Amino acid sequence: MYIHDNSSSPGMTDQEKEMAASAYEAFSAGKYDESLKHLETLQELNKEDYKIAMNKAIAEFYKSGQTTTGTLKHTLMKAELMAMIEAAKSKMHQYKVRAYIQMKSSKACKREIKSVMNTAGNSAPSLFLKSNFEYLRGNYRKAVKLLNSSNIAEHPGALKTGECVRCMFWNNLGCIHFAMGKHNLGIFYFKKALQENDHTCAQLGDGSNGQSKKFAGIPMCALLANKRYELLYNCGIQLLHIGRPLAAFECLMEAVQVYHSNPRLWLRLAECCIAANKGGSEQESKGLPCKKGIVQSVVGQGYHRKIVLASQSTQNTIYSEGQSAAIPVASMEFAAICLRNALLLLPEHQQQETKAENGSKSSSQSGSTESGSENSDACSGKGQEADKFLSAAPSSPLRKQEVENLRCSILACSAYVALALGDNLMALNHAEKLLHQTKVSGSLKFLGHLYAAEALISLDRISDAIAHLNPENVTDVSLGVLTSEQDQGSDKGDEPVESSGKQTPLCYPSSVTSARAMMLFNLGSAYCLRSEYEKARKCLHQAASMVNTKEIPPEAILLGVYLELQNGNTQLALQIIKRNQLLPTSVQTASPDSRKKPVQSFQSVQPIQPIQMPSSFTQVQRK
Repeated sequence: MYIHDNSSSPGMTDQEKEMAASAYEAFSAGKYDESLKHLETLQELNKEDYKIAMNKAIAEFYKSGQTTTGTLKHTLMKAELMAMIEAAKSKMHQYKVRAYIQMKSSKACKREIKSVMNTAGNSAPSLFLKSNFEYLRGNYRKAVKLLNSSNIAEHPGALKTGECVRCMFWNNLGCIHFAMGKHNLGIFYFKKALQENDHTCAQLGDGSNGQSKKFAGIPMCALLANKRYELLYNCGIQLLHIGRPLAAFECLMEAVQVYHSNPRLWLRLAECCIAANKGGSEQESKGLPCKKGIVQSVVGQGYHRKIVLASQSTQNTIYSEGQSAAIPVASMEFAAICLRNALLLLPEHQQQETKAENGSKSSSQSGSTESGSENSDACSGKGQEADKFLSAAPSSPLRKQEVENLRCSILACSAYVALALGDNLMALNHAEKLLHQTKVSGSLKFLGHLYAAEALISLDRISDAIAHLNPENVTDVSLGVLTSEQDQGSDKGDEPVESSGKQTPLCYPSSVTSARAMMLFNLGSAYCLRSEYEKARKCLHQAASMVNTKEIPPEAILLGVYLELQNGNTQLALQIIKRNQLLPTSVQTASPDSRKKPVQSFQSVQPIQPIQMPSSFTQVQRK
């Protein structure tokens, strides 16, 4: 039996710490009366501290010659109860912060973090939570500073708490640098986290890392200490952003074995397949910029030299090589399966609307009786707020609008994959569903029109395709749809968000003008298929005048070559090929008789083979 030394308890004044130390010294020396006096004085200063009452009961027990067993037992039971309450109170504050962070509720989270800091002080868990909060608000430097200030060396360890703090530390640094756009640093930290996780699993011997040790002697809390699949998920997303789709595919395929009900994870797997199959050059496969031209090669010499134009059409390409599409390889067939799984995991529109209406009714009813309460309905379960979220482990749950944004991204990717596989009817179906979504972003709406037009052209429904290619269909190229539902943490009194917040990803098209130019390029291709060459030429040159020369795709240059050849302007077609750019209208109209004269300076490069009919050309973007 011993008395508890509470001189190091957090929140005590210097006077209280001195009294507690004196009481402990007197008890250790056998001076029980003196110890009781110090404890009584200390209890008057802090009547709510159960530790003082427990120490007082122990001192009285020793003073009585260890005879008042019943009184001591009663006091200890009461003190123990005050102690699953004091500890649970601190834990409850931490759990509430985690819940608010998952729900992206900044205002409630900010209030709760103050309670965590008051009860737990500057412990590693409290600083980690505060860092997570600052990360969500975009204050990345502050989030890193809080992580670095946490003394992870003093943490009890995974065997006692079930959490590997060092693994969490590196993982959180990886997430912060990912959000800052520093993807190579991010993957470096995630790999460090994986190493720490493997080291912890080896110490615990839980068999999750290939060890043959048993579970003997491992507490229950440590059975879930392995975070390998969460870390592989993070590594996969990071690798996808730095242009390594095959490595990302391997990581995400391991993660999907555990998180197979996450629709966003299936979308990411499909994006890996798309990125791995888009383009065939070594530079493109590594995510490096490469210059595309319209000339594939030059064969022969002198008068017999010929220019072979590059084939820009990748439509109706079948990527399978006789193997089942269900085999998990980074193919377009497997991408189609992943996207189908993602769509099936999303809730139906009608169910979502019904849940949202029920949630709003319940919240309005409860708001009349519990207005001003700090306990959110989402946390207490009232108002059916939980129905507004879709589980997407290991990432945060998705709000209603985030689910709809995800649905639009999946439909856009599905249309692209169907076009690549030659399934034009399915591509048209996905594109039309995308365009009929109530809240679709401007960029995805633009892609929806392009994909629908390409499918219709392949189905020989050119008139319907031309309706989709109207430049007036493009009025916005924003990346996403934000609503008032999404709490951005803009309460009064908040500290300003750093200027180095989340970077806007570079995407195509970058402006409405670029998007309309792409529409005109494709519209010219559609007119060309109907032999309306003059309309096609006008669309082509109108689009070229709207964008920078470097933004003109090689397909548009090939279309210009084709139009000039159809019109008999062989010399102008050769000039377009030689300069690798569309010529302005003034150059073409300057010498109207040039088409009748024999070509002198370019005879050495005739004839030009092969000449292909133009087709619509599109580009997918990752969301």
